[in-house]
Amino acid sequence: MQEPEITDDLIAAHGLKSDEFAEILKLLDREPTFTELGIFSAMWNEHCSYKSSKKWLRTLPTEGPQVICGPGENAGVVDIGDGQAVVFKMESHNHPSYIEPYQGAATGVGGILRDVFTMGARPIAAMNSLSFGRPEHPKTRSLVAGVVEGVGGYGNAFGVPTVGGEVRFDASYDGNCLVNAFAAGLADTDSIFYSAASGVGRPVVYLGAKTGRDGVGGATMASAEFDDTIEEKRPTVQVGDPFTEKRLLEACLELMQTGAVVSIQDMGAAGLTCSAVEMGDKGGLGVRLNLDAVPVREENMTAYEMMLSESQERMLMVLDPDKEDVARAVFDKWDLDFAVVGETIAEDRFLILHGNEVKADLPLKALSGTAPEYDRKWVPTPAPAALADVPAIDAMDALRSLIGSPNYAAKQWVWEQYDSQVMADTLRTPGQGAGIIRVHGTGKALAFTSDVTPRYVVADPETGGAQAVAEAYRNLSAVGAKPLSSTDNLNFGNPEKPAIMGQLVGAIKGIGAACLALDMPIVSGNVSLYNETDGAGILPTPTIGAVGLIAAGEAPIGGTAQPGQVALLVGETHGHIGCSALLAEAWGRRDGAPPPVDLEAERRNGTFIRENRTLIGGATDLSDGGLALAAFEMAEASGTGVSLDAADIPTLFGEDQARYLLACNFDAAEALMPAAAQAGVTIAYVGKFGGDTVNFGGDSASLADLASLYRTAFAAAVG
Repeated sequence: MQEPEITDDLIAAHGLKSDEFAEILKLLDREPTFTELGIFSAMWNEHCSYKSSKKWLRTLPTEGPQVICGPGENAGVVDIGDGQAVVFKMESHNHPSYIEPYQGAATGVGGILRDVFTMGARPIAAMNSLSFGRPEHPKTRSLVAGVVEGVGGYGNAFGVPTVGGEVRFDASYDGNCLVNAFAAGLADTDSIFYSAASGVGRPVVYLGAKTGRDGVGGATMASAEFDDTIEEKRPTVQVGDPFTEKRLLEACLELMQTGAVVSIQDMGAAGLTCSAVEMGDKGGLGVRLNLDAVPVREENMTAYEMMLSESQERMLMVLDPDKEDVARAVFDKWDLDFAVVGETIAEDRFLILHGNEVKADLPLKALSGTAPEYDRKWVPTPAPAALADVPAIDAMDALRSLIGSPNYAAKQWVWEQYDSQVMADTLRTPGQGAGIIRVHGTGKALAFTSDVTPRYVVADPETGGAQAVAEAYRNLSAVGAKPLSSTDNLNFGNPEKPAIMGQLVGAIKGIGAACLALDMPIVSGNVSLYNETDGAGILPTPTIGAVGLIAAGEAPIGGTAQPGQVALLVGETHGHIGCSALLAEAWGRRDGAPPPVDLEAERRNGTFIRENRTLIGGATDLSDGGLALAAFEMAEASGTGVSLDAADIPTLFGEDQARYLLACNFDAAEALMPAAAQAGVTIAYVGKFGGDTVNFGGDSASLADLASLYRTAFAAAVG
């Protein structure tokens, strides 16, 4: 088959700028082959090279005594004591999910699970953070249905519990939904596997499913904006098979016990290209691949297609040559492909052979280590407009505007499609704050949460970035878990626009400051840029996934209340209504500044909650909707009414940070008061639980009526 001529149009179609192509010509001292152009396109696109964000990502705190492995590997690794580690990461599958919702979301889940078990960890928990356009937009219902079904279909079949996440709606996501998938697994600290190849002349082995044409060019597509050619991009979406992935998990974990694995890498974005280059680059070695040995499921595949295919459920491994037969037997047992497709070489070369022809011969380091890195122009986000007068509204009407919106209504329509109990170690299921998984065979548990408030970030990126970390910290503390570390999924528009780049820079600054102050280093993550359609970008959405530890001998803090318990508010209330959920839902407004974030107060108040767990019957953090929404949600989950003393809207619905609502018995409340004073923590009695109404300062409504609205609004809007 004759290869296409390298033209300006072909270069542009591969997402390469003219100056980048000029750099390729300079590196090679010749014109690249078509296959080589595809390889450069894959390795130098935004999705794989982080060329717009590297400069700023380096400023994030990534180290701490608990960190075993930070960013740069398939997933982060954090010590949880007793020779055990939690391995976790969050990653986006935004563009594929908009084009083909079911497979886009399903393969996003499959990819993040592989990132975890590639490190030698058995997955124990999954989460997802989903952002969709307006409920009335013609595509929203089908996107929600397809994405949720894809997430559930893959995770349920694979056999991992989905324990948390979030779902939001905003017009900015009309043409570009966000699907961020999180996975965590458990491993022994002395059995972590890394991707750096080592040793010259060792076999490079292909593992898993066969290679097809699905996903060819997927990484390049993920680094471009959408336009009216979106339907043409459907072939770049991968197709997943969770049952094959389950076998791949078991085969990999069994293989790792044999001592045969020198290094191992998931084939994710850019497939065989990215996995081979990363393994060679990290190990300071070259790689020779013979594509005639690659297991394929389609006829007449070209070298270009094989190198750029993103077919799922595949791994690449460097093997101890003395244990090849042992390794092959493991994969034969699990009925998976096992093929020696190349070897490590001493030279700095990425050599691709196919049909007795050299299809690519490139300097390997140049593909990875010298990929373009930009210091993009950026401008700070202007200070938000002052908050205009807020119209008068009754407290119950304000509450109804929130719980009747799909943004804040109960999400059981979503999470009931997910298996949250598989493996039988789930202590807290979705819909009740942070998810909790028992560490099997120990007295420990791990808590997981995912958080961001995009309307804060668009108003003030630095404050919004810090708030996302602070809210994750609060969600973990509210269940009694000590926050350990974080993963970030930075979803933004086109970084070539200085205003968008300014959002990214500001958010990273805020995230870094908060992670440092709260001892939650970033150990893994993902950057997803060019989330735009026809030039309109999404709200900046830097999602924070976080993990916390509940030590042996410590009980989790519950999230419900009992009739007769008092309601205590921890943290200072100033009635900050700017950028609030109430403004957005009741009046469609987003003016004013977001609430300031006091990281010292966050740390002090969170520590107080965790250290006084035995006195607390139930706890929840305060975020969107403030005290009013938190009190309603706790009451509704408990099947009991609640009465708050406050009557004014700012006190009820203001979104001041570093706050928690507690439910506890009267004697426990009396003990908490002096403990708070000693810790320098503000605490106040704000009401009580009981009865069958929700009462805010004398304005009341039936709990049953409000609960009915809360439980049906989501399905009515998009189900």
